[in-house]
Amino acid sequence: MRCIILTGLINKIHAAKPNHANFTGSKGTIMQEGKRERQVAGVIQEEMNDIFRRLGLNMINSGMVSISSVKVTSDLSEARIYLSLFKVDDVKAAMKKIEDRSWEIKKELAERVKHQLRRMPVLRYYLDETLDHVFKMEELFKQINEEKKKGDENE
Repeated sequence: MRCIILTGLINKIHAAKPNHANFTGSKGTIMQEGKRERQVAGVIQEEMNDIFRRLGLNMINSGMVSISSVKVTSDLSEARIYLSLFKVDDVKAAMKKIEDRSWEIKKELAERVKHQLRRMPVLRYYLDETLDHVFKMEELFKQINEEKKKGDENE
């Protein structure tokens, strides 16, 4: 039951992100993501999930790693891969492990999408902390409910 509620919260937070299709470009300007960028990002995300599973990068240090989203620049030269880490003990070590294998990941991805893309975008990995925020919010709600119950008992 708790897992279903948590999944629902995560989906609501991802859906509630303002202008989720917008992202900041290299010069600090906000860029609107077009149809082609979304298509390429979807292909990259799907293939990256499979590559992570095959290379064993979806489980690091007894924690789970998943690709929460992929954003592609308008010229398709850069792909920003947002990683969500769940119950990973050392986040920096996990990110370093992924960065260390980035050449292998890019090589495999290039082989898989060579018929769909003319040029392979530069892959950049970022930590998506949405899941951490969900857990913090859940703890705050739990504390508020406990305080409410204590206040009702005192009256």
